[in-house]
Amino acid sequence: MTGLTGVIDYGAGNLGSVMNALKRLGAKARFTAGPEELALSPHGTAGASPFDRIIFPGDGHFATAMEALETSGYARALRGWIGADRPFLGICIGLQLLFDYSEEAGYAPGLEDRAVKGLGVIRGTVRRFPGRKIPQIGWNQTSARSGSRLFKGLEGSPFFYYIHSYYALPDDGDLSAAEAEYYVRYCSAVERGALAAVQFHPEKSGEAGLKLLENWLSG
Repeated sequence: MTGLTGVIDYGAGNLGSVMNALKRLGAKARFTAGPEELALSPHGTAGASPFDRIIFPGDGHFATAMEALETSGYARALRGWIGADRPFLGICIGLQLLFDYSEEAGYAPGLEDRAVKGLGVIRGTVRRFPGRKIPQIGWNQTSARSGSRLFKGLEGSPFFYYIHSYYALPDDGDLSAAEAEYYVRYCSAVERGALAAVQFHPEKSGEAGLKLLENWLSG
């Protein structure tokens, strides 16, 4: 758990609770001061960046969040960081924004040109739950894929805290590290190389959430 963790600050919520969870784990962390702090050397190493790993938390509307990322310069910086396979953890909308498009921001098959584009580092879309009772708010069981580094030591199907109306649908199902069920069975976590992201809020999920964050910090 050495090195400095950067928590992306682009005006989204839940930043304080993420930082409090990292403090409980004894992790060295601070908020990012700007996208330039994610700068990498030409070889993809940390280079000028003071951070060894990045957490991208947040909540809110897909289109609004993407506009903030594009305007601030964080969109380009995050694509570069993830493209270099540097350690990264997305939380809640920090998972959804990794995808190409969202139904929350105008996506429909054949109408991609009218939709707000996500970061596009994972091929796939974000869909709205089909039921009437949304958002999903509260604790839900989460079934992890065997061998997932995020869920190491979390036996059975642990409960995590969720609040969302949309769910991620990756084109490559092998990227799914865990699933939950709410009207449909859906991907609630992804892993690919040094990239990891979860739909739930580990910082609000008690001991299970702290264990997951500890796994990521130690990975």
